[in-house]
Amino acid sequence: MKDTVNGFIAVAEADPAIGEVINVGSNYEISIADTVRVVAEIMNARVEIDSDSQRIRPKNSEVERLWADNAKARRLTGWEPAYGQLKGFQRGLKETIDWFLNPENLSQYKPGEYSI
Repeated sequence: MKDTVNGFIAVAEADPAIGEVINVGSNYEISIADTVRVVAEIMNARVEIDSDSQRIRPKNSEVERLWADNAKARRLTGWEPAYGQLKGFQRGLKETIDWFLNPENLSQYKPGEYSI
């Protein structure tokens, strides 16, 4: 979240970015299964991944992978993610998990409510 906000601010403040479509991403990709494994590792939990063959993306579907290439953001704004690659992803997840484990924070979290 911190990287995204800082990236949005960098884009908003950069004149060369006016009118451009810019990815503000980490330039890192990870599968859902590997994400589950990383979360389980951080939380020191044992998990079993169960796949439903009907839910697997078809071989020739329109999207093969999702990856936010941030080269244009770096070039136009100078912004780079502080949470890059696997280590940064793990750090961001750890901070998010720690936030949700804090009862004070969790009491403010209202998943059924849209807030701005």
